[in-house]
Amino acid sequence: MNRRRFLGISALSPLAAMAVTGTIPARAAGHSFGFAADGSAFLLDGKPFQIRSGEMHPARIPVEYWRHRIRMAKAMGMNTIALYIMWNYLEEQEGVFDFTTDRRDFEGFIKLCQQEDMWVLLRPGPYVCGEWDLGGIPSYLLRNADIKLRVKSADDPHYLAAVRRYFDQLIPRVRPLMIGNGGPILMIQIENEYGSYGNDPGYPAEIRQLWVDGGIDGPFYTEDGLDQVRSNHSNVSGGAIALSGGNASAIAEARKAFPAVPAMAGEVYPGWLTHWGDATFQGADSDISADLKAFMEQGLSFNIYVIHGGTSFGFFAGANADNSSGNYQPDITSYDYCAPITEQGVATDRYRTYRNIIGSHLTTPLPDIPEPIPTLPAETFTPEPYASVWDNLPAALPADQTDDPRPFEMYGQNFGFALYRKPLTGYTGATLDIRWVHDYATVFLNGRYAGGFSRARIPDELSIGLNVTNNNEPLTLRDPGSTGSEPVLDILVEGMGRTNFGHAMVDRKGILETVSLRNAGPLTGWQVFLLPMDEPYIAGLTPTVSDPGRPGLFFAATVTLTTVADTYLDMSGWTKGFVYVNDRNLGRYWTIGPQRRLFCPGPWLREGENRIIVFDLHQTEAKPITFAPTLS
Repeated sequence: MNRRRFLGISALSPLAAMAVTGTIPARAAGHSFGFAADGSAFLLDGKPFQIRSGEMHPARIPVEYWRHRIRMAKAMGMNTIALYIMWNYLEEQEGVFDFTTDRRDFEGFIKLCQQEDMWVLLRPGPYVCGEWDLGGIPSYLLRNADIKLRVKSADDPHYLAAVRRYFDQLIPRVRPLMIGNGGPILMIQIENEYGSYGNDPGYPAEIRQLWVDGGIDGPFYTEDGLDQVRSNHSNVSGGAIALSGGNASAIAEARKAFPAVPAMAGEVYPGWLTHWGDATFQGADSDISADLKAFMEQGLSFNIYVIHGGTSFGFFAGANADNSSGNYQPDITSYDYCAPITEQGVATDRYRTYRNIIGSHLTTPLPDIPEPIPTLPAETFTPEPYASVWDNLPAALPADQTDDPRPFEMYGQNFGFALYRKPLTGYTGATLDIRWVHDYATVFLNGRYAGGFSRARIPDELSIGLNVTNNNEPLTLRDPGSTGSEPVLDILVEGMGRTNFGHAMVDRKGILETVSLRNAGPLTGWQVFLLPMDEPYIAGLTPTVSDPGRPGLFFAATVTLTTVADTYLDMSGWTKGFVYVNDRNLGRYWTIGPQRRLFCPGPWLREGENRIIVFDLHQTEAKPITFAPTLS
């Protein structure tokens, strides 16, 4: 079954010096990789080769820690790193690509893998799933009202034209890194788990052809559950078969069904993904020891998904949603995944167990486990009110764009918040009905908090306490009384993660259709203010709080450090929002848990003063924040 159906370090420190250099060692020259003629094995330089792969995603790991995490995987017995490339992280705005800034330099990450004598399985999409916003597909595509995703060009020209533009940028960067050109990439995955989405073999074939047209003719492979690949034809001509949730017996079944090409366990799950509102972090009881023993005893190839998860910093955590009922489930910020290597890069007990299993079947000893990265000592501080979103509104959009409320994407915004404002002539109290809020809204009448909407279900005690309706149920508004002017309705909408799996992926954010007052019909003539809440917006805040009793406040603290190291910010006293450290967005916190601490990498701190800003949707009084050494 497909897995997503289960519903103090300074810039000059030695660790920072382990970051990307640009070289590829000469030892790579002359290698070849392919498949045995009878499909019985992968071949490296003509000899059978066992792929022992651990997956990690450079977009989720601070650049300064890339080499450390690669070495951690190598010390557990891996000889290969599998990685997703998140398209929407490289092309956030249509036609504007960034392959160099921060964690986007996938070429540098792959070169580090080669410097550490590790091979690479490249998983570039265009769709990756990965509990990442929209599965890695850029949200600007959702501006097209009738867009179809993950289809061939004859079914939607917008989608494949964008994919082709992405591949035109990608292929020249990947080609020198292929094994036949002296690089470490053994195979390229074609799309991802397409058999769990569609059954048109023409689509993966068209994706494959884009690579061939660009001068890369393989080796290729596909990833899917065995039942999906058999029934929905998601494999490609000449491509190996990788199995989601695969084990030794599934590999044997795949060899019977597809005898011409090798098969491997493409996603072996040592943990699991966690949604906001789950009772606890998922996957803590998982144990892949038996599978690893079988792989090692039989010489079968495998990829551990994930060996190290990292963090979905900023707004990039995705979501699941049921195709028919909705049942929207946004993913937490941490991608710890209960993996053998924690979010902070620590070897767990299971890491050592798996290392012993793998090492006992190898003829050469494994390298030592890298030293753990330091953490800050506990320290508690309390920020103070600093700014208000209401005092930091940009100019409203032109009136010709805002007669009816529209989703973020129609205004060209990918992430963050939008404020929808409307004066209510003759209003004396009514029931507010929004179709639909994606995904969380706070509502104000004449500047006073009136309640909210949540697409994701939150506990009754919290929803009642905050007067937030679950699943977009209507909200009763009270008569504001005599104010001497028209009442003003403000709806501040937060877009959370876009659905990254299934047929509900066209998941626009903001207000999708209409806002109505019961017995009065839809409201028109809105003002709309776009609030991306990105780093430039945070850096440019005007420090003004004209109404300290109105939720929607930024709180700030300056924390002075004599040394820097990793830490977690414990946000247990706060309700719902984001934390920015030195203008970097650590991600979302939410009192419904189970995550209540946000990972702050040491390289993002600095000796001396550090500026920490919290934006909370509900709180008007600050609460203490504590540095903690672990996720929980």
